[in-house]
Amino acid sequence: MSYPVLICDDSALARKQMARSLPASLNAEITFAVHGLDALEKLEASTFKLMFLDLTMPELDGFETLEEIKKRGLDIPVVVVSGDIQPKAKERVMSLGAKAFIQKPIDKDALNAVLRELVEKKATPQTYAPVAPVELPILKRRDIYMEVANVSIGQAADALARHFDVFVHLPLPNVNIFEVSELHMALRDLADNDQVSGVCQGFSGEGIAGEALVLLSDSSVADLKKLMKVPADSEELEELELLMDVSNILVGAFLNGLGKQSEVRFFQSPPVLLGQHIPIDSVIKNTTGSFSKTMTFEVSYTIDKTSIRCDLLFMFVDESLPLLDNKLSYLMEDF
Repeated sequence: MSYPVLICDDSALARKQMARSLPASLNAEITFAVHGLDALEKLEASTFKLMFLDLTMPELDGFETLEEIKKRGLDIPVVVVSGDIQPKAKERVMSLGAKAFIQKPIDKDALNAVLRELVEKKATPQTYAPVAPVELPILKRRDIYMEVANVSIGQAADALARHFDVFVHLPLPNVNIFEVSELHMALRDLADNDQVSGVCQGFSGEGIAGEALVLLSDSSVADLKKLMKVPADSEELEELELLMDVSNILVGAFLNGLGKQSEVRFFQSPPVLLGQHIPIDSVIKNTTGSFSKTMTFEVSYTIDKTSIRCDLLFMFVDESLPLLDNKLSYLMEDF
């Protein structure tokens, strides 16, 4: 007898990792869903004994999917597997009915511990006919970088959330190879004609190098000062300190997450202020550097119940890409 399992994640790499991590003894019959709406359709059409659910997805994210499962009265134990590791995210999914939370990248010991709790034990050993092998997703280079970025930005959001005691909304990252002109267009789209404050930090490790850019709109800076209850008589100094704090927190946590996945120890330079309350074109002028083409990881964080938005971009120099590809090549392999 098989054990029907639904794995819901928009990342092809994460679906493959989850499927490969399930123990053979479970005799899992695996079905994949690529977002929450897809998962709900499959839950309505078939019966599953266990579901693994990502949080950061298009169409319907994990939080919304849990709400719909509860609303529809669907009886399915759900284990959340996510890179969004904020304490408030964990609290929220458990309050919505999830049975457990596992941090990405998947740890087999943590998974097995959850399975021991959730999978019904049989009184006597039974022999099951093996199920047909599931067709695993075919991975592309972009799939690897999207999931690696997803885990890393989750760690950055967690660091920001803990530092300011807030809940940070974590959207899907964008991963792109840009010509410099295209990068400038992307930056203008991010700024959306608003005045911004920008901080830049260089980073390097084992030949992999680039720059991180943190952008805060003027409205975000004002709200952030209110959130931190900055005294009016020290606003200018406190604002600069806040900018530097936010940059160090986000860049440091992201590089730590990327470094763990690629087994590279990254070093970051001190943050450099590009300007406060300036047009985005002034930021662009200061970040032209030596890039001719760059791979970028881009994410826009927002803080719950505020208008605060922080844009984070990591730009890798051309020469770094083959080295980073090599460091992450193990993710392309079967395991």
